Amino acid sequence: MTQYRLSDWLPTTKKEVEMRGWSQLDVILFSGDAYVDHPAFGAAVIGRAIEAAGWKVAIVPQPDWHGDFRDFRKLGKPRLFFGIAPGCMDSMVNKYTANKRLRSEDAYSPDGRHDCRPEYPTIVYTHILKELYPDVPVVLGGIEASMRRLTHYDYWQDRLRPCLLHDAGADLIVYGMGEKAIVQLCALLDNGADEACIHALPQTVFLTRKDAIPQGITADDIVLHSHEECLRNPKAEAENYRHIEEESNRWHAHRLIQCTGDIATVVNPPYPPMTTQELDASYDYPYTRLPHPKYKGKRIPAYDMIKHSVNIHRGCFGGCAFCTISAHQGKFIVSRSKESILREVQKVAESPDFKGYLSDLGGPSANMYGMGGKDKQLCMKCKRPSCIHPAICKNLNTDHSALLDIYHAVDSLPGIKKSFIGSGVRYDLLLHESGDPHTDNAAKAYTRELITRHVSGRLKVAPEHTCDEVLRLMRKPSFALFERFKEVFDRINREGNLRQQIIPYFISSHPGCTALDMARLAILTKRLDFQLEQVQDFTPTPMTISTETWYSGYDPYTLQPVSSAKTTDDKLAQRQFFFWYKPEQRHAIEQYLRRLGHPELARQLFGPGGARPTHSTEQRPAASRNRPQASSPHGTSKRPNHDTDRDSHHRQTHPGHMRRRGRNDR
Repeated sequence: MTQYRLSDWLPTTKKEVEMRGWSQLDVILFSGDAYVDHPAFGAAVIGRAIEAAGWKVAIVPQPDWHGDFRDFRKLGKPRLFFGIAPGCMDSMVNKYTANKRLRSEDAYSPDGRHDCRPEYPTIVYTHILKELYPDVPVVLGGIEASMRRLTHYDYWQDRLRPCLLHDAGADLIVYGMGEKAIVQLCALLDNGADEACIHALPQTVFLTRKDAIPQGITADDIVLHSHEECLRNPKAEAENYRHIEEESNRWHAHRLIQCTGDIATVVNPPYPPMTTQELDASYDYPYTRLPHPKYKGKRIPAYDMIKHSVNIHRGCFGGCAFCTISAHQGKFIVSRSKESILREVQKVAESPDFKGYLSDLGGPSANMYGMGGKDKQLCMKCKRPSCIHPAICKNLNTDHSALLDIYHAVDSLPGIKKSFIGSGVRYDLLLHESGDPHTDNAAKAYTRELITRHVSGRLKVAPEHTCDEVLRLMRKPSFALFERFKEVFDRINREGNLRQQIIPYFISSHPGCTALDMARLAILTKRLDFQLEQVQDFTPTPMTISTETWYSGYDPYTLQPVSSAKTTDDKLAQRQFFFWYKPEQRHAIEQYLRRLGHPELARQLFGPGGARPTHSTEQRPAASRNRPQASSPHGTSKRPNHDTDRDSHHRQTHPGHMRRRGRNDR
């Protein structure tokens, strides 16, 4: 076991800076999260990237924003810039449920405390730094800035807000997975580059006067509807988001320009996807993989969830309408090399509390490792937001062979008893018939190995709904495909004499979803012998297609009207159908369906015998073990994002996706 010294972490105090013999820092990062020196935590990755490139960097985690601002003063003025990484999740998603109630804990703070960061820390931290050091540039990063880089709907304030730079007063946003951009920015500033050079940096956002846009507006630029036009006309806001999403997922994107008054927001195109070698380097920095010693004796929930997991790739080509992964990481998969993955697994195995069980060997989606376009030239021209919806692209290589090879290599390492797959599995990829015998056989082999060797009793999948029209708006496959996968899952369990559960995730109140859709969801899942616990009331998080549909009332791609449940009563009316099996819910559901003129749905749901009593999964015989243990409508889910609200991540993350999936929230 490696014995670490205090100086093995990036410095967080003046004493730690002096231990390194430094008199002045080049970059100081302010983080809204506790400092965990681990590749699943964005501030640590950015700090290590800056350090590896040769600059002096420190992290100030969760500074006190009250009083005399001593935490903002203690390390003095950096030579290049202040960076703000407000956290692995949007601060408001992290703090509040879909019903705007306080979550049970802050997973990224010591002992889950709620008082370690302000709401909108990007804005609060920037205002303080600009007051104290008005001449030092402030650069924003992380999920909060990345997803607020243009006019966006803010659910918690119920209004459209302009690019975050307007509210924060910072100088630049580095959006997405920012290692390349932040290191290049350091080089430009260190070499005294002028503003024009800095404003040409890919994957950045800046403000300028309308008459001072670099190179002017060219034919290659996409000019979005202005912030003021979006305020006047919700359809204009919806129309913007088709362009925003498409350009977030292109290999060679266009520059985006949006005006707010006389000020233009300029979004430079992102860098092309990283290479495997570049991604390996990001994971091979000298992380201690531990919380900073200042947290000794304190629990950091997010770290506990991912400390024995390994992320094996970046990106997701699913394109789910409610998810921010592609907007932040992109749709193109970048996979780590087998050697890099094995090195990290060996480090995990050296942990003193490791008992031989990897909690997750996954990514934003568990089974996209090694996948991509067969003809990369076609991918470079493509602007589809999803490679698998409405149908799997014929150019997509869906071969699971490389992933099976990773599983076998990991499981053969000394000290590894079992590797579990905690990330969500795309069963549409497993059931896809490509026409290539090798690829199709690999999918079948992967499915069997996944179910028989890598499930810790419960396999998580995300059908999200049962109504095909709602699923179309979500960009998810038909529920019939989930039913096919469940048949395969049950058959393999019977053949192996296994007593495992399949755990489906569902969303209520998504745009296009009605209470009748939810009633039919309850009936269909009852017929499949499920009692649902992994559920979420749709949370409109910044910069997703679903959020813009919910706010504007229009599908950004068709501009056709889409209705949504918006009032608390309407949302709870949909949510109640998740918990039809609770005796106390029956009367309200029956009355509600009668008011809607559909008493036959109540009869289908409850039958002549009424609602069945609630049992735990463990008490039910093996034939009925598909039904997850029940939780109350307002109870606590066993997932990392608490209070039964699965934040679409977002699906923004919890830590290994970040959310069991690797770092996506920098």
